[in-house]
Amino acid sequence: MVTVRAPATSANLGSGFDVFGLALGRPADVVRVERAEETTIEVKGAGSQYVPEDPAENTAGVVARELDAPAHISIDKGVRPSSGLGSSAASAAGAAVALNECYDRGLTKRELVRIAAEGEAAVSGEAHADNVAPAILGGFTAVVDDEITQVDATISLVACLPETVVSTRDARQVVPESVSRDDHVRTVGDAATLTAGMFRDDPELVGRGLRDGAVTASRTSLVDGFGEVRDAGLTAGATGVAISGAGPSILAVCREDDRTAVAGAMLEAFADAGVDARAYQTEMGRGATVANR
Repeated sequence: MVTVRAPATSANLGSGFDVFGLALGRPADVVRVERAEETTIEVKGAGSQYVPEDPAENTAGVVARELDAPAHISIDKGVRPSSGLGSSAASAAGAAVALNECYDRGLTKRELVRIAAEGEAAVSGEAHADNVAPAILGGFTAVVDDEITQVDATISLVACLPETVVSTRDARQVVPESVSRDDHVRTVGDAATLTAGMFRDDPELVGRGLRDGAVTASRTSLVDGFGEVRDAGLTAGATGVAISGAGPSILAVCREDDRTAVAGAMLEAFADAGVDARAYQTEMGRGATVANR
């Protein structure tokens, strides 16, 4: 049996739609695999009742098929489905790393990103790698087609998860088909600022780069209280706030000493909007790691 811890992730990061992603220190899925004649899946934990156990419909099951590595796969969900924190990616990444180890496939982590992205297609309909890349490689990643840039950065974060659900498919449907030249230029500038901030471990630059007037603006109506929660986080010391992935989680970049105040302010703003929520005070984390063999 091989056990792997696979982290939650945040994609888009405001200015990097379908390109940027980062790994969080917590929460995480724990994926255990054991060789078998055919693939079976067992899921428990946060929101497990909403995760299909049919291998053809489960991200981990699709990964097992792609690797030709049948196994009994047990997933302990620490990352709630439909949270905007890469729940399906965590399971896919954990399965890819665990099965590669269990079957001695010898694939590199970058090769496993492509395999895990096929698992993501079972949920989103497309093989996106913006969540699975940081889930496997850790840190900050930028994915364009088959090219991946990865940076190990140390940035403090607050991920605030409301007790509401946003479907990835619904969130993609509201994204505008085109943007103005001014919006395009502004987005490129913000994306460059965020990337520079990651290389410098600079929360000020990273937070500034989270700005986005196109995709984020189109999705704010899907997250009850977003404006108030964003403003509360910024007032409490966050350097930038954005919707995490498709939502409803909201990601704040901050200095380490400000995390508690930022988390408290965001939770209070959600409560004022009549929404229950929880906050993860965390930091950028490692990719999927083997816990035992």
